[in-house]
Amino acid sequence: MKNILAPLSVLVALVACWWVVVVQTESVIFPTPLQVVTGTMELVEDGTLWEHIGASLFRVGTGFLIATLVALPLGLWMGRVAGAYRTLNPIFQILRPISPIAWIPLAILWFGVGNVSPIFLIFLASVFPMIVQTAAGVHTIEKRYLRAADNFGVSRYALFRQVIIPAVLPEIIVGMRIGLGVAWLVVVAAEMIALRSGLGYLIMDSRNAGNRYDLVIAGMVIIGLIGLLLDGSMRRLEGFKFIRWRYGR
Repeated sequence: MKNILAPLSVLVALVACWWVVVVQTESVIFPTPLQVVTGTMELVEDGTLWEHIGASLFRVGTGFLIATLVALPLGLWMGRVAGAYRTLNPIFQILRPISPIAWIPLAILWFGVGNVSPIFLIFLASVFPMIVQTAAGVHTIEKRYLRAADNFGVSRYALFRQVIIPAVLPEIIVGMRIGLGVAWLVVVAAEMIALRSGLGYLIMDSRNAGNRYDLVIAGMVIIGLIGLLLDGSMRRLEGFKFIRWRYGR
C-alpha cells in the first residue's frame, strides 16, 4: 500500500489542479478531466478505442520484436569481437542520436504510407539502445569467468550458452526496457504516416478534424498508462531467478 498510496496521492493532486485551473480560466478549448473521461467512453462505446490500441500495440510489438532479433546477436558479436566493435560502434553512435521523426520522409519514400513505415520507425527507435547495452554488458563480464572457461576447454557454443549469455542477461533486460520505452515513446510520430488507426493517429485526427482536445488528452493518458504497464511487464523479467542473481536487490 505504501508503494501505491504515494504516487496515487500525487496523481489525484495533479488531476485536481488540472480541473481547478481549467475551471478558473474558463477555457473553452482545454478539457476538464470529466470531459476527457466522457470522450474516452465515447471511444469505448463505438469500439474505436480498442481498434486504435490494438493497431498501436501491433506496430510497436512488431518493430520491437524485429529490433530485438537484430540487436541481441549483433550486440553479443560486437561485445566479443573487438574488430566488430571498433568498426560498427562509431556508426551506431552516429545513428543513435538521430530522432526517428527525422526518418519520416525517408520512411515514406522507401515504404509508402501504411504499416511498414511506422514499424520501421519503431525499429530504429528501439534497436540502437539494445545493441549498445548488450555490447556493454558483454564488456563488463568478469574476466575470471572467461579464463575459467578457457581452462576447462569449453567450446565456443558452450561458452556463449553457459557463461556469456547468463552473465549478460541483466544488461539485455535493461536494454530491452529502454528500447521498448523509446519505441512506445515515438508511437505518435510513427503513426503520423499510418493509415487510419493507432493511438498516434487518434491524437492527430482528433486535433485536425474538430479540435477534440478531450480525445487528444485521452489518447495521451492511454499512451502513458499502456507505457507504464509495458515497463512493469519488462521489470517482472528481472525477478526471474536466472536474472535476479546479478542485482544487488
